[in-house]
Amino acid sequence: MTARTEALQVFVDAASIAFDQFALEPQSRRSTRQIFSALEVPGVQRSGPGSRLPVCSHLDSALAIETEHDSLRNLIDRFNAIEPLLEWRRRSNYDGSASDNFHDGHANAMIIGPGGLEQRTDVWIGVTVMTPHVRYPDHNHRPEEVYLVLSDGAFRQGDGSWFRPGFGGSFYNEPGIKHAMRSFEKPFLAFWALLADRPA
Repeated sequence: MTARTEALQVFVDAASIAFDQFALEPQSRRSTRQIFSALEVPGVQRSGPGSRLPVCSHLDSALAIETEHDSLRNLIDRFNAIEPLLEWRRRSNYDGSASDNFHDGHANAMIIGPGGLEQRTDVWIGVTVMTPHVRYPDHNHRPEEVYLVLSDGAFRQGDGSWFRPGFGGSFYNEPGIKHAMRSFEKPFLAFWALLADRPA
């Protein structure tokens, strides 16, 4: 293990405060508290520059948010400080549920986790950006997940109805549940935190 860089540490601190304030469902609170407790022990840091995709040109618009919540403003500021170091990637495997503009209209970046600024397998924290009118495909994964949404967008769990958490909204995805998201008239941005190795 190595010491965490200052910029990444202040992002982790800001994310911990924001998730604690907005992830209020009991399952979300349990999950995020376990995630940020695990992050008290830093992982292995990745060195080198990041890489962007064309869709990242929408980040400035997606992050140009006015909010009365200091925790969300601080999270955005701390994210902006580390964003140039992130490796943005497209989702490479998806079914026919995505919109036609999905390939060039989205990007994901792992902040902490496999391929992230801090390499580890127990917890993952990442971010998704999408251009307007993009439908992310149905997908699922073994780890449970908590979202913190910083834009207007809609989400779906299982075969349920689409719902709009709103700016600062948060919700929990149980392990293995099918889920998807979509953007509307403006660029979309959301953070996600996964408890990959859930304690027994």
